[in-house]
Amino acid sequence: MLIGTAGHIDHGKTTLVKVLTGVDADRLPEEKTRGITIDLGYAYTQLPDGSVLGFVDVPGHERLIRNMLAGSTAIDFALLVIAADDGPMPQTREHLELLDLLDRTEGAIALTKIDTVTPERLEQVQLEIRELLASTGLRDAPVFPLSGHTGEGVPALRAYLESAATNRPAPPSGGRFRLAIDRRFTINGVGTVVTGTAHAGTITVGQTVMVSPPGLTARVRGLHVQDRKAETGRAGDRCAVALKGDFDKQDIERGMWLIDPSRHLPLTRFQGELRVPAGQQPLKHMQTVHVHLGTDNLVGRVALLDCKHVEPGGTALAEILLERETLALRGDRFILRDASARRTVGGGRVLDIFPPTRHKRTEKRLALLDQMRHDDPAATLQALAEQAAAGIDLQRFALAWNLSDGEAETLWEHSGIKVIRDRDSTTGFTQPAWIALKTRLLDTLAGEHENSPDMIGVEPDRLRRMTLAPLARAPFDALCHELLALGQILQTRAWLHLPAHQANVTEADQEQFAQLKPLLDEQPYNPPRVRDVANATGVPEHEVRQLFKRLARAGELYPVAHDHYFTAATVARLAGIVRELNEGHGGARAATFRDIVYPDGSGGRKVAIRILEFFDRVGYTRRVRDDHVLREDSAAPPWSA
Repeated sequence: MLIGTAGHIDHGKTTLVKVLTGVDADRLPEEKTRGITIDLGYAYTQLPDGSVLGFVDVPGHERLIRNMLAGSTAIDFALLVIAADDGPMPQTREHLELLDLLDRTEGAIALTKIDTVTPERLEQVQLEIRELLASTGLRDAPVFPLSGHTGEGVPALRAYLESAATNRPAPPSGGRFRLAIDRRFTINGVGTVVTGTAHAGTITVGQTVMVSPPGLTARVRGLHVQDRKAETGRAGDRCAVALKGDFDKQDIERGMWLIDPSRHLPLTRFQGELRVPAGQQPLKHMQTVHVHLGTDNLVGRVALLDCKHVEPGGTALAEILLERETLALRGDRFILRDASARRTVGGGRVLDIFPPTRHKRTEKRLALLDQMRHDDPAATLQALAEQAAAGIDLQRFALAWNLSDGEAETLWEHSGIKVIRDRDSTTGFTQPAWIALKTRLLDTLAGEHENSPDMIGVEPDRLRRMTLAPLARAPFDALCHELLALGQILQTRAWLHLPAHQANVTEADQEQFAQLKPLLDEQPYNPPRVRDVANATGVPEHEVRQLFKRLARAGELYPVAHDHYFTAATVARLAGIVRELNEGHGGARAATFRDIVYPDGSGGRKVAIRILEFFDRVGYTRRVRDDHVLREDSAAPPWSA
């Protein structure tokens, strides 16, 4: 269990930690000279069962709140220290307010310096403390009167802390590793070391990690957990991690994160819920604030979403706009301080790290954000999926909630979400949304057949855009495959259409094309263009162009480039060559494709490029640098003679 101290300056926090652990947490020379805590200090003590109790000692001065917050964001247990002679002081109240905003509800009160006061004063200050705690998450915390100098009362506090640590359930071990960095230094023979508390996941020696946001990749060279050498660290552990990578100590700062590389997603805005404590000033829309998140301290603005200002004691939904990048995940707690960083103005919890760029204040969006307050990922997943006509990005959902692969798969399975996967994405749909999407596609095809009865059908990529523009390729392909399997749509060459629809070429067009087709068959891989056909036959150019367009709509020809039509049989053969190149070389390149198609030099690189770009355009392949790679759904060419 990790215990964080809190309280006013000179109330005996560091002394108490030393009495409990035997360790002086003040490590800086200036701290020892001045007799006050300036930065975070750490101490550990072994429990009878062999486990370790950790302490984070924080400064109590009002100007050092940023350091106090850096040490308090990942503690398990709050130890609020109040001197009996002074009683609750300004930083007592401020620290307690911050702990409440951070949702720290497990704790105890150490009432120190009881050897300096009378029994009457001791009784009075305990009443003051109970009144102070009444409206906070620590309202039920026990109070332990004690003296750090005489030792009176310390055994009772120690016994309570040991019992709390022993009976406390282990923190969840799921999710990918993330640690908020609060210190970095260099040790001779070891290299750069960072320390912090692991928020989630596990870390092991030899593991590849990343310092984020800068994106510095490193290998874990060594590891200490709770001040002991270890091979593995877990969520809730204080870790010192020796890193091996191409960077220096100066490249790392407090506020950065040490993470599993898959969680590297720097952001500059997020949406969340916030609360303004009673007794503070109202929070205004677009107010400039200091945002304390993890161990970071950033300047930002608060864009209120459901109101124009938040009164003391009130809550709101808001978007936090940051001046630089940081990391955050759903559920992370944050504190807002005013522009001068001298007054707490609010605090809250991250709800959405992928907020929309538009329509942020609609009734529908605000209702969704309100549902996202629930800590059950299944409920949030269902709410998001119900509003996502084009499906929900499940990879982003798993990232936002920091789900491991196994946790994510279990959630998808139990939620009843229909999951569509491809190489780059995983998309989820509710069953009603999937059925609605099928209906929408069928209605789109019916409307297009009515508007263009002479067209054989609609090309897949165009049909996808007509059905629902934001719909990704993979779910659209899965949708089409289902409808094809059910016989609700048919595919003729590259076109999709309803079973009852049939586009016929008129007898006159067939007769005229029979006269022109030999010109296209003479050089099938580089046929003459419309103008050349007109010049060779004497048929007016505009008549040839209109004839070829009608034939293309019926699926007899393909416009590979402007005014450059290939027969369906030729396109089928070219598609086969592209497939063979993919099977043999992992992709089709213009030069190799040209050498196969035009061994006699009858066509150049420019024509070869246009053919390959045509296959990209109609969705048969996709461009990956210089290669044209078959799409995963292209198991068989949709072209036939």
